[in-house]
Amino acid sequence: MNIPTDLKYTESHEWVRREEDGTLTVGITEYAQDALGDIVFVELPQVGKAFTAGSDAAVVESVKAASDIYSPVDGTVTAVNQPVADAPDSINQDAYGSWLFKLAPSDAGSYDNLLDADAYGKTTDH
Repeated sequence: MNIPTDLKYTESHEWVRREEDGTLTVGITEYAQDALGDIVFVELPQVGKAFTAGSDAAVVESVKAASDIYSPVDGTVTAVNQPVADAPDSINQDAYGSWLFKLAPSDAGSYDNLLDADAYGKTTDH
């Protein structure tokens, strides 16, 4: 399984990348998209909406199930990836290239508390 080392992760299978402007880009991991199967629908959050860490921010539906996507940190949505909502199967093609939304974190240091690739890899070893 591919777990890029330049990203951070959550136990609920979101990946997070810190951008140069300090925003955080969020998507779902290869593990999550593999478990879901063929993704057929993505519901993105509204730009400007604030979330607390662990709260439901988006929904990804597959032919198997619907899965909530959680905000990895406290923050406000600054952008959504509408092309992914328009072509949800793009997540199956490239989970790490198909981001869902971007957050301006309430606390810039909260990114550092997320899992690194090694720690995330241990959560998927079942």
